[in-house]
Amino acid sequence: MQYKRIFLALLLPLSFSAAQAQKTQQNLLPASNARVVRIDTIIQQKPATAIPLPLQANAKKPVPLAGQKSYFGSMNDYVEDYTRKYATKNNRTLTVVKKRGENHFSLIDNVLQKHDIPKELKYLAVIESALNNNAISPVGAVGPWQMMASTAKLMGLTVNKKRDERKDMYKSTHAAAKYLNYLYNQLNDWLLVVAAYNSGPTPVQRAIKKTGSNNFWDIKPYLPKETQGHVLAFIATASIFENMNKFIGLGGIPEDVSFSKDAPSISDLKAGAAKAKPAFTDEELKNMAIVRISEPVAFDLLVQDLNMDRKLLDKWNPDYELFEMNTYGGDYYGLRIPKDKLDSFIEKKEVLTKRSKQMYAQMTVNY
Repeated sequence: MQYKRIFLALLLPLSFSAAQAQKTQQNLLPASNARVVRIDTIIQQKPATAIPLPLQANAKKPVPLAGQKSYFGSMNDYVEDYTRKYATKNNRTLTVVKKRGENHFSLIDNVLQKHDIPKELKYLAVIESALNNNAISPVGAVGPWQMMASTAKLMGLTVNKKRDERKDMYKSTHAAAKYLNYLYNQLNDWLLVVAAYNSGPTPVQRAIKKTGSNNFWDIKPYLPKETQGHVLAFIATASIFENMNKFIGLGGIPEDVSFSKDAPSISDLKAGAAKAKPAFTDEELKNMAIVRISEPVAFDLLVQDLNMDRKLLDKWNPDYELFEMNTYGGDYYGLRIPKDKLDSFIEKKEVLTKRSKQMYAQMTVNY
């Protein structure tokens, strides 16, 4: 799916197609077309005046991780579930990156500290390049931070035929830190910074203006799919390395281990599960059909072409977004649709799947 991104070819196919991944060095780093827009438009854009700026360096907010209910609120369970599936699906590559980080994380931490940037931002380099200094994307982004030549030069790096400092971990990290501060001074929130690093500031500012909100979850539906996935991948990667590091290489994070410090005990969880209401009513189950699909179909098309109820689709398929972003943890998804729409869906499934691919691809290119 074309909106997927970089490290994500190694760390997960959240990034790019396998064919595109093969074009990169060591099969590590595909990058999306969105990067061309992002890189070529960065510094030239004016900061959004509606967004409050931090008054001083120490006023910067912390980076939110899975389990921090004070930040994620009602979305915390979703974030934790996403992170668990991410850890399971990418166990092998997380192990590789953990080993590679032994040679790089300390250096990156020191540079980020000099620029007053939280150390958790080093995981942006993980999802960008899997910490590969020689990474080259199909569109020309280079190095561990996957910077285009124009951005690198604006940030003070030397890029020419004889010398490319984007491949220098120390110097490129300084350049990336400058750009991250530039974005933070506009957006004042690290998840929005990660989104803008992927898509460029303009789509993020446009989404903020459209919603009137600076909250990632509010603007998320108005961002490119690739960007949505990029932010979620960052949250998951940072959360795993910071709080669940001991489970890397063991196949995933156990279900009875919670990210939240104030998590209930296992016995409380079991007791709560026994009292929990069923996910669907008897009437819903009576009118529900489950179709196994191997590729996502855009809900917008199901609503438009088959006259399905969007709210019902979302309610019946609460984890569908994980499947859309290729972090579901399985090759197939059991799509729940109204039983009276089953025949129409089967008849149009091939066409709907093809159009969905085009739609996802277009969402990336347009941004």
